[in-house]
Amino acid sequence: MTATAQKAVAPEASPASGAPRIVSRLARVAGVVPFFVYVALGLVIPMIAVAVGAFQNPDNGHPTLSNVKTATSGVYLHGFGESLLLSVLASVLPGVLGFLLAYAIFSARRRSVLRQIAVTASGVFANFGGVPLAFVFVATLGSTGIATRWLSDLGFDPYNHGFTLYTLAGIVVVYLYFQIPLMVLIILPALEGLRPSWREAAENLGASTWRYWRHVGIPVLLPSFLGSLLLLFGSALSAYATAEALTSGTIPLTSIQIGSFLNGNVLAGQQNVGKALGLGMVVIIAVVMVFYVILQRRAARWLR
Repeated sequence: MTATAQKAVAPEASPASGAPRIVSRLARVAGVVPFFVYVALGLVIPMIAVAVGAFQNPDNGHPTLSNVKTATSGVYLHGFGESLLLSVLASVLPGVLGFLLAYAIFSARRRSVLRQIAVTASGVFANFGGVPLAFVFVATLGSTGIATRWLSDLGFDPYNHGFTLYTLAGIVVVYLYFQIPLMVLIILPALEGLRPSWREAAENLGASTWRYWRHVGIPVLLPSFLGSLLLLFGSALSAYATAEALTSGTIPLTSIQIGSFLNGNVLAGQQNVGKALGLGMVVIIAVVMVFYVILQRRAARWLR
């Protein structure tokens, strides 16, 4: 009799027992809802709008490839080339210099004041850019800048030897200001992942410093280093305000060309060419991020 009563009550109690599970699952999901809303509003929806507009005729709304053809020819194709060249230079040079600086910080005592100052300064400098950074370099290394005058008084005028701040090489010099600290911040955790026991084991086996770095240090750090270069590449490719303020748009970078379209400087029938340029930038960044994820997975095996 008791067993029969329990069987009769069990189906009625199951919905009540399932309610707390549903509430707990909703509570776990609710924490990430704002993130997904932010991603949808700030990334997914604009990207869909750009992708649709890139293949749309601005006059009648019909599908067309003319926008993409225009964006991949002439001055716009040259803009992609200049942007890629700038991004490569502004990622490799800061990557090497930032790695050396990060290793110097890593070699210092963990609780030293100088190390804390260097890390804090890197965080500040990595977020300083735009028009203020362009103004600082114009006042310092411009044709009448303070540092330029000092060098001229010493008998060496950089502008008489082919250097100018308002060219692609000048933009690379300016980008070094925030790219090197950024490299320090993103490669320092990888350096801290090198375990002292690996170095001790190598020394106990008779390995020299070069052999340790050749067979242990470099293979472990290489995925993280290449991934950091890809992040610097994406940062330089998407930068806009500094190059625009420094050169006033005289260098045909893709980001500046897109800004020109947003400001209304377009020809009749080419209103959506800017969206095609934006789609090209999205494709480049997507390819970069795919390689970055692959490298990060390889690096994560040693940093656990």
